[in-house]
Amino acid sequence: MGSHSPHTAATGVPSRRERRRSQKEARAASGPVRGRVLARGGVLMALGGITVGLPLTHHVAPGDGTFVGGLSRVSATAVEYPSTLQVILASREVSSTPPLALVGGDQVVTRAEIAASRSQDRSALPGCNPNVEPTGGNGQLDTAELCTLWDGVHQLRADAAVAISEMDVAFKARFGSDLCLTDGYRTLAIQKTLKYEKGGLAAVPGTSNHGWGLAVDLCSDETSGAPWEWLNENGAVYGWQNPDWAKRGGSGPHEPWHWEYTKGVQDLAARLG
Repeated sequence: MGSHSPHTAATGVPSRRERRRSQKEARAASGPVRGRVLARGGVLMALGGITVGLPLTHHVAPGDGTFVGGLSRVSATAVEYPSTLQVILASREVSSTPPLALVGGDQVVTRAEIAASRSQDRSALPGCNPNVEPTGGNGQLDTAELCTLWDGVHQLRADAAVAISEMDVAFKARFGSDLCLTDGYRTLAIQKTLKYEKGGLAAVPGTSNHGWGLAVDLCSDETSGAPWEWLNENGAVYGWQNPDWAKRGGSGPHEPWHWEYTKGVQDLAARLG
């Protein structure tokens, strides 16, 4: 009896009070779900930030411009995500030297090393660092520190090798073939042999610029005609020339095939006094 309607109870139609109570219960039930969804979204965003942020973090060691990738301590996680570098490599081609921000935590790379690496890659003689000066005396240089030329046979001091290789690129573009060489660096033993065979036409062993890796001898085809004219017009641009003493009327024997790396010879003369 009381406030209950016999008709409502009999027909099974909920009263207004019951409908309001049902709506409140439904809202209460949906609230935690939405909160859980929002919280899960926040966690995923945080994980994403960590995944991207860690590979891109780097430090600079004070004073020497050395970049050290990564953090000193990184806690391990149960889930492994691909690194930023892996994602980039999968989507596009990258250069052989990665950006500093992508260097791993166990690698140390200096600005100078990166610049040198890129310079060598673009060099006319890849892999030859022109800043390397070999140790040892005339005819006794450490051949591991010399650079082998395009013919795979002759060697020179690194800076001289790069310079003549650049000249060879231009020569080949003009004539369709590489410069032909008969000699480059000479060991002391070879200098002694040549002195024995050629007498006054060969330098005193231990004094030849071949022994410093700063001179080459050209094939006879390069000492006449158009190639000879081209070399005399363009050699100095690349730092190479037939020295005055070797020219006709010079102080030494006439040797049009003998060419020297001018800067290297001058620097050596200044150093040795």
